[in-house]
Amino acid sequence: MPERGLTVSNDGPEEAIGELSLASIGVYRSFRDGVAEVLRAALIAGKMKPGRLYSAPAIAIQLGVSATPVREAMSELAAQGMVEVVRNRGFRVTELTDVELDEMTQLRTLIEVPTMGEIALTCSVEAVDALRPIAKMIEEAARASDLIGYIEADHRFHLGVLAMSGNQHLVRTVDQLRARSRLYGIQALAARGVLVRSAEEHAAMLDTLAEHDADATMRLMRRHLSHVRGKWAGRNEQAESGETSDASSIDTAIDGPISGAGN
Repeated sequence: MPERGLTVSNDGPEEAIGELSLASIGVYRSFRDGVAEVLRAALIAGKMKPGRLYSAPAIAIQLGVSATPVREAMSELAAQGMVEVVRNRGFRVTELTDVELDEMTQLRTLIEVPTMGEIALTCSVEAVDALRPIAKMIEEAARASDLIGYIEADHRFHLGVLAMSGNQHLVRTVDQLRARSRLYGIQALAARGVLVRSAEEHAAMLDTLAEHDADATMRLMRRHLSHVRGKWAGRNEQAESGETSDASSIDTAIDGPISGAGN
């Protein structure tokens, strides 16, 4: 078995995840936390396939850690419903239907859009500026086509912004919903070199927050979330007018302003 391949069940041939590295996520508190973040991002990006059974020892070899933190991370992801632990064999990636993914994104929209508007009215410029380095990390990961780094930095960014609401229950709820997202289209976007355009939306959101522009912030957040089940999922998106646009049209639209706000 090659070191970078992951053992898969008899349901299918041996399959590799591809590049996995703890370096993609920067600072982490423990190997368990670092491994969990890497695997969570790999699941969301589609580097690990639904229904497949993966081996903890093989992942440990690839990441350069012992099997113990991998098994601990697997248990954490299983508690979040992302994987199913298969005793003495590894873990199987949970399969989600399009309906489930659509419903979770709708719920995120109901929670995050108005919350971002409220944050825009009350946040301090200092708190906003503290998130700018993370927004820059998202852009750098997009330019490098580092999907693990992109998703992990994106995760830190959005939870960091929502934390400004002071509602930790809300932050935990969104964290759980985000963990069950599936962004199978971002690999193609990265390959085409257009993932950077989505990455730049984060800095634009910080700008509207710093300006205390609630309306512009909510519009940006709504459009940003539309990507979750749109182009990040390999689907077409709805244009601002409500008409369906193809991926190239959406990419072009992202370069332009929304009612005077940056993207």
